[in-house]
Amino acid sequence: MDGIIILNLFLVAVFILLTAFFVGAEFSILKVRMSRIDQLIAEGNKKAKMAKKVAHDLDYYLSACQLGITITALVLGALGEPTVQKILEPVFDEFNVPAAVATVLSYFIALAIVTFLHVVIGELAPKTLAIQYAEKMTLILAPPLYWFGKIMSPIIRILNGSARQLLKIFGVKPAGHDTVHSEEELKLIVTQSYEGGEINQTELAYLENIFAFDERKLKDIMIPRAEMITIEKHRSLAEMIEVIDEYEYTRYPVNDVSNQEEDFIGFINTKEMLTSIAAGRKSEVDEFIHDIPRFKQSISIKDVFLKMQQTRTHMAIVTDGNGVTVGLVTMEDILSEIVGEIRDESDGHEVYAT
Repeated sequence: MDGIIILNLFLVAVFILLTAFFVGAEFSILKVRMSRIDQLIAEGNKKAKMAKKVAHDLDYYLSACQLGITITALVLGALGEPTVQKILEPVFDEFNVPAAVATVLSYFIALAIVTFLHVVIGELAPKTLAIQYAEKMTLILAPPLYWFGKIMSPIIRILNGSARQLLKIFGVKPAGHDTVHSEEELKLIVTQSYEGGEINQTELAYLENIFAFDERKLKDIMIPRAEMITIEKHRSLAEMIEVIDEYEYTRYPVNDVSNQEEDFIGFINTKEMLTSIAAGRKSEVDEFIHDIPRFKQSISIKDVFLKMQQTRTHMAIVTDGNGVTVGLVTMEDILSEIVGEIRDESDGHEVYAT
């Protein structure tokens, strides 16, 4: 076989692979998650740093990919027809095919072969790989793409500038890599992840509860006043222990009846109190009463959760607009909005006090 033909076939293979490189790079940097790249950088992955540079300047490097794909396509077109014509020339001579017909046949045969190889090997295969293995492909392809972008910088900037001016007429802004998602987008991603088998039913329920967390108010989850189990300050220790033994909660709100008005003055931790009694230390009930915060029933669960977390409080009184007690909320009530009902391991009853 003629040396020129061998060289041309080699160049055709090289430029098909280059097309595959640019197509794979284009789809991988579009698909990769920036949060994952940041995580890899934090872990010390050097390739991830280069990948972030490429993915961060998405508009520029997509242009670099497009330039590369265009160049390889033009070269393949220029090499294909004359190479196929030279290969088929002996066959056409054998059958005395006229020169004009041979040229047309060579053109269409070359077009069919090069197009098939270009589409299958140069585009479809790398595109599929880039979509399925976006992270790995980005880490592999980002460094050479970065240097290609540096070398071709003048041409890319001219092309980008021209494209921006054209798009500016229609009010279109340059593309950027999405770094955040709206709540609706996240909900859609979660649903699709469940349908695709990436997360299970329990994980889906947790995530859906988190999305609904901000929307709910304290009144939606509080224990109504009528269902609250309380301890009255003036009761004897034996009477208090009787209540503790009956309900087996860890914390109870304490109320002090004065002038016919009920007033919650705090809460007691039964573990703390019973441990002191078991140790033989005689103390007044007042020494075990801790301050209890108050929140209006109209406040969001999220705000109450953050405040209780900051103050390390497990229980709070819920009031109406006039400051009258209407219920009780515990940290478990709030957490159960995410993980479901929390039940005591001994008797299976839902825990209202921690």
